[in-house]
Amino acid sequence: MFGKLDDEQIEKVISENVIGRLGCCADGKTYIVPISYAYDGEFIYARTFEGLKTTLMRKNPYVCFQIDRMENMANWESVIVWGKFEELTNPEERNIGLKKLISRILPRISSDTVKLSTEWPFPTKDYTLITGIVFRIRITEKTGRYESGYAEIRNQNIL
Repeated sequence: MFGKLDDEQIEKVISENVIGRLGCCADGKTYIVPISYAYDGEFIYARTFEGLKTTLMRKNPYVCFQIDRMENMANWESVIVWGKFEELTNPEERNIGLKKLISRILPRISSDTVKLSTEWPFPTKDYTLITGIVFRIRITEKTGRYESGYAEIRNQNIL
């Protein structure tokens, strides 16, 4: 069965995950890349470094962001968020973003790009030591879909 996620289900998918795909475009080029993130109910926060995505988002700040929860090919949820890229250059706002990123629950095995400081998994006390560009997505719209195939699987006596 296919369906549309309600607001509560959409919030759950966004809140319970830490990896999503950021879509941005400018100058006739579309770019989609996986990133780790934190969500506070209003904004999606992330950290990155200079590169194509920051170049594109600075030129065109309107982005989309996709988060999936996939159990298997017949049972999944997918959320798409639209919003506006905001680079956090003000030290106070940047620190708020870093606090959100530091406080999220991460898998025990994580990539070096997810580790915000050399003290990881322990938070650094000096946020100025955390390099990179901190940004957030100001969310303007959310939608979600799902597929649940358990009824079909049960009917086929596969379970």
